Amino acid sequence: MFIAISFLVLLVTLVLLFFIPSRNTFLLKVISSISTGFLIVLSVSLLFFFQPNSDNFNFFYKLKLFTNSFLNIKFLFALDGLSIFFYILTSLLITLCIFFVWEDNAIKDFFITLFSIHLILLIIFSTLNLFLFYIFFEALLIPMYILIGFWGSRERKVRAAYLLFFYTVIGSILFLSSILYIYTITGTFNYETLLQYNFSFKEQIFLWVAFFISFASKIPMFPFHIWLPEAHVEAPTVGSVLLAGILLKLGVFGLIKYNLVFFPAASHFFTPLTYTFSLISIAAASLNAIRQTDLKRIIAYSSIAHMNIVVLGIFSFNLIGLSGAILQSISHGFVSGALFFLIGVVYAKYHTRYIQYYSGLMQLIPLYSIFFLFFTLANIAFPGTSNFVGEFVILLGVYKNNKICSIISAVSVVLSGAYSLWVYNRFAFGNLKSQFLLKYKDLNLNEFLILFYLILPVIYFGVFPTVIFDLLYLSCNTICIIY
Repeated sequence: MFIAISFLVLLVTLVLLFFIPSRNTFLLKVISSISTGFLIVLSVSLLFFFQPNSDNFNFFYKLKLFTNSFLNIKFLFALDGLSIFFYILTSLLITLCIFFVWEDNAIKDFFITLFSIHLILLIIFSTLNLFLFYIFFEALLIPMYILIGFWGSRERKVRAAYLLFFYTVIGSILFLSSILYIYTITGTFNYETLLQYNFSFKEQIFLWVAFFISFASKIPMFPFHIWLPEAHVEAPTVGSVLLAGILLKLGVFGLIKYNLVFFPAASHFFTPLTYTFSLISIAAASLNAIRQTDLKRIIAYSSIAHMNIVVLGIFSFNLIGLSGAILQSISHGFVSGALFFLIGVVYAKYHTRYIQYYSGLMQLIPLYSIFFLFFTLANIAFPGTSNFVGEFVILLGVYKNNKICSIISAVSVVLSGAYSLWVYNRFAFGNLKSQFLLKYKDLNLNEFLILFYLILPVIYFGVFPTVIFDLLYLSCNTICIIY
């Protein structure tokens, strides 16, 4: 019933927010606080009640619609060792986004959009119906389009929203056609039933490509990555946090849960091509990040590089690489989300993201600079952080499968350190540019708490990664047995 309660709370919250007048900000905040607090407690409690078992799924919920008519629709929801962490990550980041826009003028519109995204994401990560997964996978475009197109910070925001829409729709056409084909030959959309079906090699080839294009555009991989830097630059802060923290993880989730499981022969067949595209993406994104002057673009290209390292881990076909890929995905959600929050904070103060206007801020906003240093080190996989464990385990897994790819991808760690430390050095140290920065104000309490809460999981999972690995073991091992 955990899943049903989550859906019900979000639906009730959306209805209440819709009918409350915009001017009644106090009631809007009270309802949003109660809802987010309850959902956080509910999500985290899933870890304590989750029981790894032979079929890997927990918290089953069956939704029945029109049971007395000829439609008789039934949808099954459940969580496994993979989806439970993305489920919790979604709740945590959405909650922090809600508190980040706490004092915004359009608070009602922001809250409705964020809670809608929350509901859609929880359905995506918990549904065991392939067609329902597709519907909400594409429906997520609507609130994200609104976030970028309406609340974007510059004139190119409409173009950025169209790029997001264009790249996603191209992949979705093939995705939908492949889902319909699966239904015609199997007669079902049920995930557990489809696990028992053996697709022919020729079917796997075409279906794998259709699924892969749709998921690769979300990660994103070369050559489907053009939309991401543009979307990050134009999106508001919470839009960038959700893009990097959760939206990119949909591609990872889809590749593991559908491509690897449904089409094992095709996954093996396309591994050299996947490795090639991933290594090109890592190198191109890292080199592009070095030459950027916009802070958001730097972090956006950094996200592309890190997520393509995750793809290498997914296609290592061993327990080490796959577990590391999932840990790195979760860790990247916290670290990249924090970096975009930090950029949003400084943009709200000085209304620019160009690095040439900043210098010597360690002298003026030391608390902010300390947080920025911590998450910069986490972004380059500094030992003691969750990113270090994730990337190290991925490289071990890839090394077992392909030594050359492992060595080449390890070079990206050096490139990541190059552009990350260069940015921080330019930002925090050097001579103060007082002609551009006329006022100095460090983090307020709300900003401090948001960043502090993001530090905790980065350190905890960096020191105790077995908390994740233990819950992932059965799910990842079940996938690896196929190979």
